[in-house]
Amino acid sequence: MANDLFNIARGRIGYYMADALGLSGANSRHVTVVLSLVETDDALNNHDDLGAVIAATGNAQANATGYARIETAAAGITINIDDTANDAEAVVDADQTWTSVANNDTNGDWNKLLCCYDADNATGTDANIVPLTYHDFVVTPNGGNITADFDQTNGFWRST
Repeated sequence: MANDLFNIARGRIGYYMADALGLSGANSRHVTVVLSLVETDDALNNHDDLGAVIAATGNAQANATGYARIETAAAGITINIDDTANDAEAVVDADQTWTSVANNDTNGDWNKLLCCYDADNATGTDANIVPLTYHDFVVTPNGGNITADFDQTNGFWRST
């Protein structure tokens, strides 16, 4: 288990997230999804859309009470493109919190957090959502809040 990019997103994350900042798509969003059952990383990173990720044998989206996908609009996203000292770009998303998550997820503990891009949250389906990165996120819901603590300097993705 690791943190990595989906193959479909290689070289494109900065482009997608600039769009989510509202530079061209008013309805575009960063979407945070949690998988409770997950196939191997080598198989996971080959899917080209969120619909394919969820439909794949071995994968299941979390279904605990208190869980829902989180969509982040432009106000919650920062792209640090002026990191000339490190020749890098970082995409930073605000920390995401699920409130009062019950321990009734029939798929078990949470295992992966996916950062995805939706070009139009008003009309899109899972087949239109591009998975960008995946991160180990092993959590047992216990009725409390669960927070995905994104690094506010290096972001959920950083080019070098």
